Amino acid sequence: MSAPAEPAAPEADTAEPVARRNPLRLPVIAAATAVLLAVGSGWWWLASASGDNVRYAELREQVRAVGERAVAEFNSLDYRRVDEGMRRWLDTSTGALHEELRSTGAASKKQIEETRTVTTGRVTDAAVTELDDRAGKAKLLAAVEIEVAPDGAAATTKRNRFQAELTRTETGWKLSALGPVPVAAS
Repeated sequence: MSAPAEPAAPEADTAEPVARRNPLRLPVIAAATAVLLAVGSGWWWLASASGDNVRYAELREQVRAVGERAVAEFNSLDYRRVDEGMRRWLDTSTGALHEELRSTGAASKKQIEETRTVTTGRVTDAAVTELDDRAGKAKLLAAVEIEVAPDGAAATTKRNRFQAELTRTETGWKLSALGPVPVAAS
């Protein structure tokens, strides 16, 4: 016969004790994350609010404003004051555009006086599409309403889009090219 089996020893408790969670752990982690985000955002804001980004944005706005005025000027002319209007065109232009105006001045003046029309351009929207600060070159798209008032007739309004090129000169930004934006046929 065999000896009675020894009673089995109770098994040791192998389960790990349940850790008690610290009730402050989650709020501390959330607060630390918020502080890190605030510091990072503050640094990013300071970096973007100063330096080259701001200067470039200011230059872009300056070019847009000058371009708008020049495009409006080039779409405004009173046949009774052609010399004054052409002088303004010359004052706001440079390069090949300036030279073309200078060389065709007399013929253009005669033609404008014969049409007996007053045109008034108003830029309704404009955007700088290219800006090269180092080269002193910029391009601008402008939507323009032009009121055309022939002498003795009712005025009509035309809407055109123009692409302008601007060049920085010693006296500021000036129009160096101006042309219509072609409208695609639908």
